[in-house]
Amino acid sequence: SMMDKKITGLSFENLKDDIGSYPIVRSMSEIAGSAVMLIAAQYLSSANHGKGVLLGGISGIAPIKVIILGAGIVGVYAARTALSLGASVKVFDNNVSRLIRLQNAIGQRLWTSVIEPKLLTKQLRTCEVAVGALSAETGRTPLIVTEEMVSAMRPGSVIVDVSIDRGGCFETSEVTAQDSPIFMKYGVIHYCVPNIPSAFARTASQAISNVLMPLLIEAGDEGGIENLAWQKVHLRNGIYLFKGHLTNFYLSQRLDLKYTDLNLLIASQR
Repeated sequence: SMMDKKITGLSFENLKDDIGSYPIVRSMSEIAGSAVMLIAAQYLSSANHGKGVLLGGISGIAPIKVIILGAGIVGVYAARTALSLGASVKVFDNNVSRLIRLQNAIGQRLWTSVIEPKLLTKQLRTCEVAVGALSAETGRTPLIVTEEMVSAMRPGSVIVDVSIDRGGCFETSEVTAQDSPIFMKYGVIHYCVPNIPSAFARTASQAISNVLMPLLIEAGDEGGIENLAWQKVHLRNGIYLFKGHLTNFYLSQRLDLKYTDLNLLIASQR
């Protein structure tokens, strides 16, 4: 229908800025990472069938252990929040560069490791919170934690699978909703709500507006998105429809629709 109406469409998740990063995805990841520990703290309480432990701990009581799978933006903000609350944090990721970047972003040394199944299994057995923050460039998030590994976790511990938007990285994860966000499996609480930033709608809306408003104002000054895309090459990454032509290769394959190269379209109209 959008192709028939000759619409030009931009996708938030593919929109790049002039330094090559994804500003809206980053903002949403920052919100999700910061919110993860607040969510986990809530479900660790006895009232929510958790272990009845305080996320940060107090004097004389050992801090709880938090395992984070993924050292991207979500992982960095989750680790930062957990550390500030006083938890013991361990981060797994197969990308060593990301682990180094995480150390620098946090500003202190913390326990990190590549994803080694035996070591991960051992750490999951003794943790109170496990966060799935792995990402995939295209397609499904890789399944890292098997059902057997989840069954060995302590009863009352909490899994927050942020990766559920793209399938999840825990084998036991199933999509839930804000009005019924958790389910129990093997005595472990699973929180698998996709789009966690939607629970913090005002903050998310302001973050998106910070990116889109300057873009829309500039597009108005230049006579439209089509003209702006001619001048700003980075903007083209976010365009999936250009005057009714489908310009996103992955969408064309998935929907079995004709794909047209955006650069050729723009060049042909000049």
